[in-house]
Order: sequence, then structure tokens, then C-alpha cells
Amino acid sequence: MATPTVENYLKAMLALTRESGAVTISDLSTELGVSKPTANNMIRRLSERGLIHYQKYQPLRLTEQGRRQAALVVRKHRLTEMYLVKKMGFGWEEVHPIAEQIEHIDSPAFFEKMDQLLGSPNYDPHGSPIPDREGNLRGTDRERLGECQAGAVVVLAGLNDSSADFLRYLDEKGLRLGTLMKIEAIDAYDKSVRLSYGGKETTLPETTVQQLLVVKPSHDPSSGSATK
Repeated sequence: MATPTVENYLKAMLALTRESGAVTISDLSTELGVSKPTANNMIRRLSERGLIHYQKYQPLRLTEQGRRQAALVVRKHRLTEMYLVKKMGFGWEEVHPIAEQIEHIDSPAFFEKMDQLLGSPNYDPHGSPIPDREGNLRGTDRERLGECQAGAVVVLAGLNDSSADFLRYLDEKGLRLGTLMKIEAIDAYDKSVRLSYGGKETTLPETTVQQLLVVKPSHDPSSGSATK
């Protein structure tokens, strides 16, 4: 059984790999808030266990075993977040630290029951895809709001930033997953975007726009299937 520390390293490796492709010990130590010697020692141990490819002065890579193990931790985390929101009434900004603890429970039956009670969701409350039971991550057809053209009608389907502060900011703006939005205008100078949705208009700065992932209106962001 993997310890929470091992699972945290693998999960961080998976996230960093998706962000930048090449991962260094410095990246990992920064991500986890540990010293480089501490990270280096753990990487050597994970390499000995066949979970990470490690060569001195070369980028770190997860082995297939390490990738699958990391993805299953992500699955437990995202299922937990969905359960906390859908079944227990937590706000989407509250669930991450709770899921960080529950994800380390070593009970496949526990998470299988959670999945069944939720109806096997494809996405978590923030629109991030939930890996399947084999650790495979579903592909998505989403794009950044900032890549869309003025006049486009889109649905908010996911977020690149799921921090509590950002989620509270979206709540204040009345933006939730599934919100139907029209891009009224894009400022040529600062790239801010003026949106209309729910009978109102708001202007979002470029920093916010780049964190919002959208799909065409025929797509249901909560289930991954077409809307009826």
C-alpha cells in the first residue's frame, strides 16, 4: 500500500507532466513545498519501486505503473469532491482540502460505492475529468474562453484554476459550470472580454478569461454528453 506521501509525489508528478511535459526535481520540490534534497531522496525511492524513471540531470518521468497509480489517486480525489457537493451540500470552493485527506483511504469498495451513488460522473464539480477505474483520463473538446471569437455562444465547462478564492470570485459573478454565455466584445488592447449571460453583462480581465474552459452549447459539461 502506498503512503500518502508517495501518493502526493505521484499526483504532483502527473499534474506537472500535464502542465509542462518535462519535470525536474526543482519543480517537484516547489510544487510540494519541500527541500530539493528531500524531493531527491523520495524520487530515488520511487525509482527503485518502479514508479518513476530517474536519470541524473534528466527530466523525471512516471512509469506506466506510476502514471496509473497517480491517476487513481486523482480519481478518488475528484469523486470525493463531487460527492461532497452533490450529496452533502458543500460549496465547490470548500471541497478540495477535504478531498485531499479522503483520497488516501485505501478502500476500492468505498470509492466504487461513491461512484455508484453519483451515477458514475465524468467530471468533478470544477469540470475536471475523472479518470476511469483503470486510471485512463478521458479526452475533452474544451477550449479557453480567450481563444473564442466575439459573437460566439459558449457554455462554461471547466476551470484551469480551482482555488477557493477564484471559485468565490466566480460565484460573485454568477458564473457556474453550465452557464450559457455570449461573447459580446473582446478589447483589442487588454484582451478583456465582455460577456452576457443570465440577463446581465460583465467584463472579465484576461487573467480570468484564460482560466475558463468552454464548449459549444450542444455539450453538457456536467456529464460529458450532448444536451437534449
